Amino acid sequence: MTSNTITNGILKAIAILIGVFLLLYFLYKIQSILIYIAIAAVISLIGSPIIRFLKRKLKFPNTLAVITTLIFFIGILSGLISMFIPLIIKQGENLSLLNIDQLQTNIEHLINQTNNYFLAHNIDILNELKNVDLFKNLTAIPNLLNSVIGTVGNLSIGLFSVLFITFFLMKDTHIMENSIYVLVTDKSENKLRKSLSTINNLLSRYFIGLVFQITILFIIYMITLLIFGIENAIVIAFLCALLNLIPYIGPLIGGVIMLFLTMSSNLGQDFQSEILPTSIYVMIGYVIAQLIDNFLSQPLIFSNSVKSHPLEIFLVIMISGVLFGVTGMIVAIPTYTAIKVILKAFLADNKIVKSLTKNI
Repeated sequence: MTSNTITNGILKAIAILIGVFLLLYFLYKIQSILIYIAIAAVISLIGSPIIRFLKRKLKFPNTLAVITTLIFFIGILSGLISMFIPLIIKQGENLSLLNIDQLQTNIEHLINQTNNYFLAHNIDILNELKNVDLFKNLTAIPNLLNSVIGTVGNLSIGLFSVLFITFFLMKDTHIMENSIYVLVTDKSENKLRKSLSTINNLLSRYFIGLVFQITILFIIYMITLLIFGIENAIVIAFLCALLNLIPYIGPLIGGVIMLFLTMSSNLGQDFQSEILPTSIYVMIGYVIAQLIDNFLSQPLIFSNSVKSHPLEIFLVIMISGVLFGVTGMIVAIPTYTAIKVILKAFLADNKIVKSLTKNI
């Protein structure tokens, strides 16, 4: 082996590493667009049976069937949003600047009762709260509102982008597949077709499993909240169940939201006899739901749909979270599943690929 050969090999390896780095950096910078495409692909996958029904049974033209399906999805989204309006109005009344005196009185009363309760049990964890002025930063509310308005604007752009991409993915059903086939040789096209079929099957089962998971949590949360007479129980249960789509972090956020809304719905009542027991019982119900989810629903989904070990899934989700944040955690499992299937098709003889894809 000559020095020129070694030099060329080193330069080639460096060029490949630089190319991979630049590709990853590019993907990182356009991650929001990739997420839009992923969401649109999922919606088009869910909507394809509806489009087929409209075209075959009702004889709709392709474009009209796609538009009707999109309107149907928009209607569902609008219905879900309208569900949250009573909850937002209720919490807005509690936190409204117009009722700031009453709000301050209620919260101070709640803090005093909480402090007295823990002091009676020789626990002085709330002592420092006496020196905290909870209302000195209320002037920051206008800034918060501006931030909310900006977020709403970004969500509107995201929603429009997803709908636009979804329309064309539904209308031209093979547009994404054909664009992928361009990247491979004719010899590899067959393997890729089989891979895409397998991916479609696995992800369909995965998303059905997620719906099943969210439904179970929603029912348990709703029953728990209704038993203890919490206002807007259905909306709170749905919101907390939906947050479970965010692995590991979502259930924690959902628990905090459920605890806060449970306590805020009982503001003005006695802390020791009403607020504390109700909050404890609701959180016990929440924990039971999470135990059912962690030891029954999730293993069922992961083992029967994406064919991956729980530890493998955990590491993939954590790495995706570090690289791409919360959105990365949400799309980690579907993306990882797709990569595994493609690797099995093209690198079936590799030992690492064999180990990772033995159940697929």
